[in-house]
Amino acid sequence: MSMRSHYCGDLNRRHIGEEVRLCGWVHRRRDHGGLIFVDLRDREGLVQVVFDPDRPEMFRLAEQIRSEYVLQVRGRVRPRPEGTENRDLATGEVEVLALALEVLNASDTPPSSSTSTAGMCPRRCACDTVTSTCADRRCRSACASARG
Repeated sequence: MSMRSHYCGDLNRRHIGEEVRLCGWVHRRRDHGGLIFVDLRDREGLVQVVFDPDRPEMFRLAEQIRSEYVLQVRGRVRPRPEGTENRDLATGEVEVLALALEVLNASDTPPSSSTSTAGMCPRRCACDTVTSTCADRRCRSACASARG
């Protein structure tokens, strides 16, 4: 079995209902009291992964992860709830409900946060305006023009 079935940035509405395996770095983690959201990043972009407390063992592990941890996630692609779509993100119409989680590598807290908005593209994708690179291939030309 391969490490991944899809790249994070390639998921879209066509994948709704599919079970996927993703690998990537934790770009951002948000705990909304009952649900944990992780923006998982790879070379193709970001996708939101949702961890539900209905799976207590996995949820406890998700509570421990931090920025730049390397994860493998197995989950089911579903549409984001109405009103929570992110039109500025190529994968912003979908999210992945996590069914299994493996931490491939833990990380110390980076000296400068990769989740800071300083140097971030106005489209809030995964690009880095400092190095002029973008992890979201569908955004690269837009990011380049936004940088001037």
